[in-house]
Amino acid sequence: MKNNDFKKEYIAILDGILSKKFGTISAPIARKDNSIIERCVDFKNGEIAVTHYNLIKNINNSLSLVHFVLETGRTHQIRVHSAYIGNPIVGDTLYGNSSKLIDRQALHAYKITFIHPITKENIILEADLPADMRVFF
Repeated sequence: MKNNDFKKEYIAILDGILSKKFGTISAPIARKDNSIIERCVDFKNGEIAVTHYNLIKNINNSLSLVHFVLETGRTHQIRVHSAYIGNPIVGDTLYGNSSKLIDRQALHAYKITFIHPITKENIILEADLPADMRVFF
């Protein structure tokens, strides 16, 4: 990912309406004190983390369907950055709240693009949105 040879794209459903239709979240991420799992934005001790996003559409004036592209690949990056801007992922019990709408976090890695290391061919792999996320629209 550092060389821009590997690109990961995600679709997520966020709580609330985004304040901007597109943007970049550049906020360093570190392990949260006293936790082996949870991460947090930490401008003093965190590692560089950059997430680009654009709003696909608002859902029922209370949710946002969002496309994410990672520039860096930190653990829980999209989850932490979404919560940091005040719009946690629907169903994310670690960084937001549980949801009656979905039994898991509404985050889907839908596309990866990379250069094949031997053939140098540009490879694009896509996965359809799961049924439990398609019901939102």
